[in-house]
Amino acid sequence: MIRIVIAEDQRMLLGALGSLLDLEEDMEVVGKAADGEKALELVRLHQPDVCIMDIEMPVKTGLEVAEQLKGDRCKVIILTTFARAGYFDRAIKAGVSAYLLKDSPSEELANTIRSVLSGRRVYASELVDEAYSDDNPLTEREKQVLSLIADGKNTKEIASQLYLTTGTIRNYISVILDKLDVSNRIEAIKHFNEKGWFK
Repeated sequence: MIRIVIAEDQRMLLGALGSLLDLEEDMEVVGKAADGEKALELVRLHQPDVCIMDIEMPVKTGLEVAEQLKGDRCKVIILTTFARAGYFDRAIKAGVSAYLLKDSPSEELANTIRSVLSGRRVYASELVDEAYSDDNPLTEREKQVLSLIADGKNTKEIASQLYLTTGTIRNYISVILDKLDVSNRIEAIKHFNEKGWFK
C-alpha cells in the first residue's frame, strides 16, 4: 500500500484530493495538512512514501518543506497552480520527484505517484520548456541596477553607489524595461523574480 500525506491550504481541494486518492486500490492517505509546518510534522509522524504539496501555503511553503525533506525516503510531489520557472528551478534543486500543475487530468496524479515510486521523475512539460528556453536577457550591470531598484534605492542613490551619472542609470532602466517587455520598475522586479533570475 502506498502511504500518502497531502498538504494543501484550500480545504475543499485538500478533501477532494484525499477522496480521489483513497479510491485507488493501492493507495492510502494517512495525513492531510493545510500548511507546510503541519505537513512536515505528518511526514515525520507517519513516514509516508509520498508527500503531495502545494507551493504557496501558510507558515512554510511547499518548497521550504521539500528543501527540509531533501534526502528523506519520502518522495515529494509538487502540485501547484504556478508554472513559474523560478519555482521549478528551486524544486529541482530541492530534489522533488514530480512537479505537476493543478489543471492536469486527475488520473495523471495517481499515475505520477506510481511512476515516482518506481524511481522516475515527472515534470510538467510546459515547465521544462520554459525553464530551458528562457534565458535572462540582462547584462551583469543591468542585473545590478535592477537589484538595487528592488532594494528600494532611487535613481540618484543607484548612481552614487555605482559611481555613474543619474542619466546613465536612467538609460539602464529604460533598457531593462525594454528587454523585459514591461512598463515600469515594479513590473520589472516582479517579472525578474517570477523567472527566478534574482540569485
